Amino acid sequence: MKKIEAIIKPFKLDEVKEALHEIGVSGITVTEVQGFGRQKGHTELYRGAEYVVDFLPKKKLEVVVADDQAARVVEAIAAAAKTGRIGDGKIFVSTIESALRIRTGETDDDAI
Repeated sequence: MKKIEAIIKPFKLDEVKEALHEIGVSGITVTEVQGFGRQKGHTELYRGAEYVVDFLPKKKLEVVVADDQAARVVEAIAAAAKTGRIGDGKIFVSTIESALRIRTGETDDDAI
């Protein structure tokens, strides 16, 4: 099993969710996060004062899928989240050793 974590721009969430639904992903966890990468935030003007916004709002998606689905999920997220501008985000893939569905006791692939 693979855990796919994606950090995306907030306004791209609906498109990514729809893309994942189309390829058969049934579960997703979304968290509101803040951060910055190479862009290092940006400067804004508010009531005549200039200030730096270091941490930009993002959405973090987490999906656990079978090994054979992982590449398709990464491709779907990347295609749906891409704007072509700085700050589009990142996708991380890691291996999950085991999973357990608490309600039924199902494990591993059956649990997801």
